[in-house]
Amino acid sequence: MGKGGNQGEGAAEREVPMPTFSWEEIQKHNLRTDRWLVIDRKVYNITKWSTQHPGGQRVIGHYAGEDATDAFRAFHPDLKFVGKFLKPLLIGELAPEEPSQDHGKNSKIIEDFRALKKTAEDMNLFKTNHVFFLLLLAHIIALESIAWFTVFYFGNGWIPTLITAFVLATSQAQAGWLQHDYGHLSVYRKPKWNHLVHKFVIGHLKGASANWWNHRHFQHHAKPNIFHKDPDVNMLHVFVLGEWQPIEYGKKKLKYLPYNHQHEYFFLSECSGPPILAPWQGLSWAVGRVHLFLESHWFVWVTQMNHIVMEIDQEAYRDWFSSQLTATCNVEQSFFNDWFSGHLNFQIEHHLFPTMPRHNLHKIAPLVKSLCAKHGIEYQEKPLLRALLDIIRSLRKSGKLWLDAYLHK
Repeated sequence: MGKGGNQGEGAAEREVPMPTFSWEEIQKHNLRTDRWLVIDRKVYNITKWSTQHPGGQRVIGHYAGEDATDAFRAFHPDLKFVGKFLKPLLIGELAPEEPSQDHGKNSKIIEDFRALKKTAEDMNLFKTNHVFFLLLLAHIIALESIAWFTVFYFGNGWIPTLITAFVLATSQAQAGWLQHDYGHLSVYRKPKWNHLVHKFVIGHLKGASANWWNHRHFQHHAKPNIFHKDPDVNMLHVFVLGEWQPIEYGKKKLKYLPYNHQHEYFFLSECSGPPILAPWQGLSWAVGRVHLFLESHWFVWVTQMNHIVMEIDQEAYRDWFSSQLTATCNVEQSFFNDWFSGHLNFQIEHHLFPTMPRHNLHKIAPLVKSLCAKHGIEYQEKPLLRALLDIIRSLRKSGKLWLDAYLHK
């Protein structure tokens, strides 16, 4: 075992028998300057190629030294196309006596999850209803048109201004959910068409960068709620999350902010506070200020109700299914909840199958519940109001843990 460990990436195809490696040796190659990973028992040296990875080098680097099979399959709908990029990186395979999984991951859960995904494919749940997404785009454009028609027809008084801001906030929130669909390659069969429309929606309707979104968001999906890997839990010392971080901050006597009050200042964290509308500051300022205030809170509350209330900790090296269930929860289905959250009320299913069109997530949910029950994994689903209130409860709990540790001598 370990024979051929000095072979570089990009080597020509080797004749059998291929070099074999143990997990002990593979796990040594988890540095920024030395990265190996395993897909379907094949060992790949991605050290140099990771800088060319379309999803960014960080997301692929998070699996260095690990089995990345399920993550690889989850993010790439066209396995045949991406497979050609793997061939030059192949350096060997797992030794025959080595298990397919690292860190003692539950092979039965992994096997059952892969069978579940095959069932989803057989049910055509990865097939898109293009009328659904066309109607979503049409209702966004209609809302934008209504907003500007309101100002044009009724003038720039405070009532039409507030109505315009509210309608714009709604259209922008919905555009945010729509760009999310295209960013996950869940609409068109060919990735290039998803990328093209994603750039249009996020760039022209939202005014943001598609590349920036891809590099951040795929890290979140790859390692949700894992400190130093999921950028969504990097709060820049503004909040302390989960149980481990607040206790660590408290022990080290770190007090960048009064974290025992973080559940209170959370309401103002996305904005500088409610806009103070003054006549001399103009219509565009007023509309922009109000709509950004509404949209930012809409976005933050919806995205955090599924994650911030769940386990947030250091890397625990769980299998794909278990890691997603640990970091996500659902909100009950209804027409309003589906629309309001962009179907992110099915966050569990979305994280398990990120390329599945959102209109099919509710169809796979019962099968996910059954698999959770089989393996004794908690499947959390709650009403919308409770999910929103749980954000505050979670922040309060983490703040109290920090204060107790901070005051303890």
